[in-house]
Amino acid sequence: MKLFIDTANTEEIRAAAALGLLDGVTTNPSLLAKEIERRGRGRQEEIFAEICEIVPGPVSAEVLAADYEGMVREGREIAGIASNVVVKCPLTEAGLRATRTLSEEDIAVNVTLIFQPIQALLAAKAGAAFVSPFVGRLDDISAPGMSMVADIVEVFGNYSFATEVLVASVRNPVHVLDAARLGADVATIPYGVIKQLLHHPLTTIGIERFTADAKKYTG
Repeated sequence: MKLFIDTANTEEIRAAAALGLLDGVTTNPSLLAKEIERRGRGRQEEIFAEICEIVPGPVSAEVLAADYEGMVREGREIAGIASNVVVKCPLTEAGLRATRTLSEEDIAVNVTLIFQPIQALLAAKAGAAFVSPFVGRLDDISAPGMSMVADIVEVFGNYSFATEVLVASVRNPVHVLDAARLGADVATIPYGVIKQLLHHPLTTIGIERFTADAKKYTG
């Protein structure tokens, strides 16, 4: 399973990339706005271009327009920033139309804000390169987010869609494990969760004990 980082914070992206585990990045307007606020300067396009230079894998940026023509126009502009750009379109009627148009122009599209399997099916049929089911937001309303992922993986397997299942709105390491067990293609993870994946108390205790024992016999 590929691991993406869900942030526009370039310091976090560089730190995650240094681990050698990072396959891509997902951003959205809120994350880009947060990065501008953190820096106290900058424009979304500049930050996104910087991210594309840091990470050679897919980097998603979202359109802001709500209408078909606006989405297509913005999608083309975003795709022109770098060769590894993926345009994010929401799961709406206009979004599906834009996905079809952009995908036919060989522009990769990540259809976002998916909350039920049939939405993912529609996105795949429209030519999406990725679909992003939001598991955490479903969990927040007491709906099983991972059950949705299981259904999407099953449906896509039935019809051999090339569209990749990108599990989004990941809140904890259990979400990552479940995504991997279910056969999702990608999980996009906040930097805080990536750090959680690295640590286990027994690993820490083991290192401390080995170090202590080694010191007994070294100068």
